[in-house]
Amino acid sequence: MLHQSASSGSSLMLVVAHPDDDAYGLAGTVALHAGETGFRFILVHATDGAAGGIPPGFPATRETLGAIRREECRSAWRALGREPDRHEWLDYDDGRVADVPFEELVARLTAVMEEECPDVVATFGPDGITGHPDHIAVGRAADEAFHRLRTAGTKGFHRLVHGALKESTFERWNKARRAQGLAPWDPTQVYQLRGVPDELIGVEVDASPVADRIVAGLQEHRSQRRVIYDLDRTAEQWQRSVGREYLVIGWPPSPPGSPMLHDVFEGIGSSD
Repeated sequence: MLHQSASSGSSLMLVVAHPDDDAYGLAGTVALHAGETGFRFILVHATDGAAGGIPPGFPATRETLGAIRREECRSAWRALGREPDRHEWLDYDDGRVADVPFEELVARLTAVMEEECPDVVATFGPDGITGHPDHIAVGRAADEAFHRLRTAGTKGFHRLVHGALKESTFERWNKARRAQGLAPWDPTQVYQLRGVPDELIGVEVDASPVADRIVAGLQEHRSQRRVIYDLDRTAEQWQRSVGREYLVIGWPPSPPGSPMLHDVFEGIGSSD
């Protein structure tokens, strides 16, 4: 299925903290637009995830995990069927992004954004989805870089979106966890999922036509499989769980009662 965007030549920049942060939440949007002439996808990682967990028996050491996760990330986008047109690694220490001077991080992201002038920038919102300090720090810096360039009149920068887990979906997932004897996610704890009120969601993307490709990408993150998805489900159930992508619109302001968008490019043009 070829997804039809509001315009050709649309560019999307995704700014995240770790490999696998990019494997869900926006991968379906990338897959839906993958075959369009002029679509450009820019991916920025703050770290290589070298401080992540190493499952028992997994062939990695603390010294090699970062390189392994970089390759897992590349393999994931190949499996999804659309590799980034540009992929930047900022090479900060995993777990220490919040310690990076804010202006330094903003400057690094501004430099990439200014070169690319993306139509849409996607990143983490204030909740970081899991409350992870790296997520929150990189999202805050990406927001600041976006707004500085937008207010300076730089071409592009039509929309800023934050990846989110809808509250009703969060509750449904917790119900499934309880049914399987797993502890529910606790949104008051760092590193645990949290939802945002359903009414704050401004973009809902139907990614079901490419759900198999999203799952194929997720499965390439072998070192983090049980972190990404720790419920035992069939492939069909897994595909169903990634069949919708939800985003909060960070900019432009979206007044209460605004119609739900169904594509990150909906209603914007590719040029000023």
